[in-house]
Parts: sequence; structure tokens; C-alpha cells
Amino acid sequence: MTSIVSNQKPRTIIPAFGSVWSALEPLSPVIIRVTTGLLMVPHGAQKLFGAFGGYGLEGTAGWLESIGFVPGFAFALMIGLLEFVGGLMLTVGLLTRPVAAAVLVFMAVAINTHLPAGYFWNEGGFEMPLMWALLALTVLIRGGGKFSIDHKIGYEF
Repeated sequence: MTSIVSNQKPRTIIPAFGSVWSALEPLSPVIIRVTTGLLMVPHGAQKLFGAFGGYGLEGTAGWLESIGFVPGFAFALMIGLLEFVGGLMLTVGLLTRPVAAAVLVFMAVAINTHLPAGYFWNEGGFEMPLMWALLALTVLIRGGGKFSIDHKIGYEF
């Protein structure tokens, strides 16, 4: 009887791609970490500075208070700093796991907040916070990796 589980890697359908995927595989964690960090920064800039069509701290604080997060200014500042500074920290891999854990907690709250609107983001649903949470969870599990400041200083938090 043969086993379904094999220790061999599956063969690629297009053999020439096999070496490409093998060469790029070590970069996949850094691609996820850096992309997650860089994509968070503009969201923080919206909340902190009103950049990219954002509402700034006062506008964000007002919206947060309207949905029950009081004091809105403190929450807006916290979220804006997490997205802006935390995004930069994820990008370079500094305190990677604590930042990813904070993002994961924030996204759990965002999922709960958007849950009543259903799944789809274009209808105000929880789709995007769920995706951000999964990215944060992936970074939390993986850590900063080989190409991070955490690794360079010799501490994986």
C-alpha cells in the first residue's frame, strides 16, 4: 500500500519555473512583511495628517466617537500611530512580532465593528479587516525573518 503523504516536493507543471520558485521562496516572508507594512503607512497618514483624502485626527476622532469609541481622539491617535509608525516598523522588521500582534488585535476589533455590514468591503463589510488580520497573523507567526532589523540585532521578539 502506498502512502498519500510524500516527502518529495511536487513537480512543477512547467519545469523551467521550478528553479525560479525555489530561488524566490526565501524572499516570500519578507515580501509579505514589507508589503503589509508599506500598505499600512498611507492609512496611518490619512488618520494622522489628513493625507491621501483622509480626515486627519479630528475627523477620524469624530467618526470613532460616532460608532462608540470614546475618547475618539485617543483612539484615532493610537490607530494612526499603529498604522503609520507600526507600518514603517514592519517594513524594516523592527519589533516585528509585537507590532504584528497589535495590528492583529486592532483588526479583530475592526472585524467586529464591520461584521453587521456583512462580508463585502464595498458594502462596509469585514472582508478587508479580515485580510489585514490574516496578513498580521502571518507576520506574527513568521517574525521579522532573515532580512529584518530584528535579525540584524539578534533578537526575534
